[in-house]
Amino acid sequence: MNQLANQIAVVTGAGRGIGRAIALQFAAAGADVVCVSRTAENSEKTAGEIRALGRKAWAHAVDVADGAAVAAAAEAILAEAGRVDILVNNAGITRDGLILRMSEADWDAVVDTNLKGAFFFIKAFSRAFLKQRSGRILNISSVSALMGIAGQSNYSASKAGVIGLTRAVAREFASRGVTVNALAPGFIETDMTAVLTAEMKGDIAQRIPLGRLGRPEDIAEAALFLAGPGAGYITGQVLTVDGGLVM
Repeated sequence: MNQLANQIAVVTGAGRGIGRAIALQFAAAGADVVCVSRTAENSEKTAGEIRALGRKAWAHAVDVADGAAVAAAAEAILAEAGRVDILVNNAGITRDGLILRMSEADWDAVVDTNLKGAFFFIKAFSRAFLKQRSGRILNISSVSALMGIAGQSNYSASKAGVIGLTRAVAREFASRGVTVNALAPGFIETDMTAVLTAEMKGDIAQRIPLGRLGRPEDIAEAALFLAGPGAGYITGQVLTVDGGLVM
């Protein structure tokens, strides 16, 4: 079913993990996708997979924490794609450590990428969204924002900020028909969790009512719903996709 037929989606952090899964899911649902990643290699790899599905795809290498680079990329995207209907702010990093030993550089790197990056992309496309009086913005937060995780004060703070940003922008954009929502993934099998040992993953799975870590595709399915026509009356919300970890 082509839920996103004739839609143009921009997905940041599309080179791997959750972002790649969302980009591919959107393409399978009929969207053409702009793949944004820090490296040209990663963004082009996902774009190539989307073209293989018969959809249009564009690849952009952008450091989302660089406001000038984001503004330039947004201008180029609008010129080549014509418009943007869906924006997914997924790009994110971790620099874990106990706050006693956390450097200011590690704090800034995480906040700048995870929170400021979402701000830059929303701002860059805001005029286009408001002018066309339609659109979907999805921001990827985390259960770390809802429950706090030791050793992730920078990550938890940045992802909690994403929720606040989501709700504020949802109020600003609602009158123009643009919805803004957040997804809060739990522990998902990505590069971020690949560093965990099998024993650590087993311990985590025991704490999850559904008994397993999630897959990137689990998040992509939820993103598809919020980006699709069935979610037109949902805005300013946080959808937790975590196997029941936070309830």
